[in-house]
Amino acid sequence: MSWTPNKLKNALNFLFPPYMGAGIKVTHLSDDWSHMRVELRERFYNRNALGTHFGGSLYSMVDPHFVLMLIPQLGKGYVVWDQAATIKFVKPGKGTVHADIRISAGMLDDIYANTESGNAYRPVYELQILDAAGETVAIVEKTLYVRKKKPK
Repeated sequence: MSWTPNKLKNALNFLFPPYMGAGIKVTHLSDDWSHMRVELRERFYNRNALGTHFGGSLYSMVDPHFVLMLIPQLGKGYVVWDQAATIKFVKPGKGTVHADIRISAGMLDDIYANTESGNAYRPVYELQILDAAGETVAIVEKTLYVRKKKPK
């Protein structure tokens, strides 16, 4: 199957059980794979014992996206994996929260430069999960593993 941004967006929204069960929705994925917006709406089934967003759902809403957006941009000649992540909870998440995941031309240039030798590169990207007022609910750091595929 040849993935397009629209096919991936629909697959995540309508076929990916972790998102369906948590109330997570991809609301935008640009045609060039450079920007994705993900939302988590507060529902009775995704609140914790304190009545705020469950931390696992906050992390889940941003977990795979740097990898899913980089793979089509870098092409079949690269291996891209999540290697590590941290999440810092800044304030309780209430209502609808969102995150914008962006892959800039500078990030791609950095990857190309650091993988040219064939060695693995482990860039660290940070993103924020924001509430409706634009205040930070959580800060997520993602460490990726990126390298050129070895010739066969």
